[in-house]
Order: sequence, then structure tokens, then C-alpha cells
Amino acid sequence: MSAALAAGFASPVHDAQAVFRCVMMAMARPGTVRRIAVPLDPPGCMQPAAAAAALALCDFETPVWLDEALSSHPHVREWLRFHTGAPVVAASRAAAFAFVADGRALPAFSTFALGTLDYPDRSVTAVVAVDALHEGMGWRLTGPGIPGETRFIAEGLPADMLDRLAGNRGLFPRGIDIVLVCGDRIAALPRTTIVEA
Repeated sequence: MSAALAAGFASPVHDAQAVFRCVMMAMARPGTVRRIAVPLDPPGCMQPAAAAAALALCDFETPVWLDEALSSHPHVREWLRFHTGAPVVAASRAAAFAFVADGRALPAFSTFALGTLDYPDRSVTAVVAVDALHEGMGWRLTGPGIPGETRFIAEGLPADMLDRLAGNRGLFPRGIDIVLVCGDRIAALPRTTIVEA
């Protein structure tokens, strides 16, 4: 099997369900770090948790955008197409899912689909690779799914990330949802979450 067609899920139905549950639990409990216990060895610089999320969430009806680090690798695009059927688009605004291999180079949120007041679900979910995910320290998170407050921080994001998140929250019900990945670990910051220093 070529690198472009490297293996996906060993048990496609079971593994996709397990990963889907993990991602949904991360979205339901912002700032909690979860481990995706499905082994994957995706091509290029794609993190295993990002690859697992792609296989579980993307299909032929979900356009995908890749940042330069992922799109420039000769096999990432074909691997995604082969295993998900998802069309890879050049325009970030056309994507339902955006995959970013370098969190520090995360594009401005305004470059993605932010939804509309009538259709807020027509926005992007950005899957962003970072250097580390930490519970119990850093930012103060409040909002739906968080009893009281919690502490969480991700290393390897733009210096103005807090400002970006505040602006994103101000767009509600529009805005993007963010899934953060590091190796086989995952956490989420939905648009409903208030993130403060």
C-alpha cells in the first residue's frame, strides 16, 4: 500500500463511532482533554487525533480546507480523499472543516465561513494542531458545558488568540468551533465558550 493510501481505521464503523463520541464529548465539555484511543499513522505532519477526527466527521458532503503545511504534502490530500471522499477546496470560506497543522499560523477567523444569523451551522469547524494541551491551568473558561468554571490552555497558538476567541464569542450564534489536537489528545473550544486570561 502506498503512503498516499496508508491505512485508515482498522474497524471503520466501530472506530468512527468511538472517535465521534470522543469529539462530541470534548465539544460538550470545553477545556477537557481527551485521548483518542484509535491508532492511526497518517501521512505528512497530520496529527493522529486530527486524522481520526477527519475520518469520523468528514464525507463527500463536507468540503475540507488544508493549511499550507498539509496541502503541500504529496499524500495528505489523497489520503483524505481515499478514506473520506471529502472534497479538498482551495478557498477556506468554502470549507466545512479546516485542518491546520501549525497552530501558530492559524489564519484569521474571518477567512473562514462564520455562518449566518439564519443558518449559523453553515460555519467551519477548525481542527488545529498545537504543541501541548493542559487542564487545570491557564485560561479561565466559562459557559455551556462547564460547571462554574474550569482552567485550560493550549500551547502553540497565535499571540492574539484570546482576542480572536473573544471576537468569535461576540458573533454568537455565528462563529467557528475549534477542535485542538496534540498527538492522540483532543480538546475543544466551541463558539459558546467564554475564554479569559
